[in-house]
Parts: sequence; structure tokens; C-alpha cells
Amino acid sequence: MTTARDIMTPDPQCVKEGETLVDAARLMRAHDTGALPICGDDGRLVGMLTDRDIVVKCLADGGDPATVTAGSLAEGAPVTIGADDDVREALETMKAHQVRRLPVIDGHDLVGIISQADIALSLSAIETGETVEEISEGPENGSV
Repeated sequence: MTTARDIMTPDPQCVKEGETLVDAARLMRAHDTGALPICGDDGRLVGMLTDRDIVVKCLADGGDPATVTAGSLAEGAPVTIGADDDVREALETMKAHQVRRLPVIDGHDLVGIISQADIALSLSAIETGETVEEISEGPENGSV
């Protein structure tokens, strides 16, 4: 069985919930990513932030990314997968929640991120095509 831990990108960079969106954008640039986990002061995951979130939920509404915090854009409980869960469960979670990235949790600790590309590299071409199609049917597809 291939697990989430086997295919995840380990040790993801978090943006702290009190950091500004400018700080988050700089982290995204430095790590060449379009999404970051949002972590509380205790290091626990509180949400995910995408470059699209910054544009649509801040800039387009006239917000100031130098004062708006990453934590203010965290909505609801983040969708996650356990580190030792089967990769097919990660696939089903992505489909069910129509997300492109899943934070990987071990206990209460964030240990990695699984992307749509990670799933694609670990499954057959048919499963990968079905996954991309089902995830892309979502209403936004800029969130996680």
C-alpha cells in the first residue's frame, strides 16, 4: 500500500496566521508555490492560503495585503489526510472536496502536502485523468 507519507512533499513552509498577505506572497515567491498552509502560533494547521485567495478575497475587495492577515482568510476546518492513509483515500478526499492540495497530518502535526501532481505520479494514467477531471469540476478550483 502506498501511503500519503510516501508521496507527499515533506516539511511544508507555513505562513503564520498573524502574518500579512504580503508576507505570505513573499513566502510563495521564495518557495515557488501558489499555496501555503496557515499555521497557528502552536504550529497547528488552521487553513490553507492560495495566491488566488490573496487576489480574490483581498485585492479585488479593496483590501490592503500589507494589513490583512493570512489567518483572516482561513475558512472552516481544513481538509486533511493522515500520513499513513492510503493514497487512494487521498484521491477520494480530493475528489469529494474538490481540492488540489491536501495537508498531511501525523497526529496534530503538519508533516507534508500532497498535490494533484503527486497523486498523478503515483496512480495509473486512467485514475489520474479521472481525478483531474473530477477535481476540476468544482466551483472555484483556486482553493487548496
